[in-house]
Amino acid sequence: MTTPVPEEFIALVHRMAESAGAVIRRYFRADVEIDAKSNLTPVTIADRQAEEALRALLAAERPDDGILGEELGTHGLDREYVWVLDPIDGTKSFMTGRPIFGTLIGLLRHGRPVLGVIDQPILGERWIGGAGHPTRFNGTPVRTRACATLAEATVTTTSPDMFKGVEAERFAQLKAASRYVVYGSDCYGYAQVANGWLDISVERDLAPWDWAALVPVVEGAGGRMTDWQGRDLVLGAVGEVVASGDARAHAQALAIMGGDA
Repeated sequence: MTTPVPEEFIALVHRMAESAGAVIRRYFRADVEIDAKSNLTPVTIADRQAEEALRALLAAERPDDGILGEELGTHGLDREYVWVLDPIDGTKSFMTGRPIFGTLIGLLRHGRPVLGVIDQPILGERWIGGAGHPTRFNGTPVRTRACATLAEATVTTTSPDMFKGVEAERFAQLKAASRYVVYGSDCYGYAQVANGWLDISVERDLAPWDWAALVPVVEGAGGRMTDWQGRDLVLGAVGEVVASGDARAHAQALAIMGGDA
């Protein structure tokens, strides 16, 4: 049985989300310079300063924990608790004025995700899920919705362009089997799965800071989030993920994306 996340951690991640959100709101729809990282993905001053704000709180309150951050580096990955930070998941949405990006704050214990936050600071929307706690959306518990088959499912992914070769063929098969497909979601799609507004989110090539916060949010709402072979997402996992609100539809999506269909 998983040990429940202490209430003090939940209080801390609320403060962390508020601190990062204050930075992000200053720069949203402002004239900010956009740089390209070594992998050619965009980054802005808002990304960096928001992560600095998150790290400042951790330095003050959890100095002995490890940190795995997208923008400012990593330390202490062998420690019991490791905080996984993505200050702006969906920088392309942020820099084009679309409020469907999010700040992701995840906590790993012994390499497994036990606490997660998806915070949308422009819309004032926050999802928090943790071991021993139901996922809450702005303080109210939420649940995924029933979806017995892919034929009933609304599926999302950030972009179909992320799938190449045989993966693109599998995604096309998933799309054909589903009721609807919507694009451009980033982390927001996983929050929508938790709320029961979408049924499945599928993506590839995610780093730990992309998925660590999402797993507790989806699973704390009654959903399931795994890699394409149905394995739990833990530190070191390949970032091919499926998140579903219903275990029945999840199994059908895995059969396609995992190559068993």
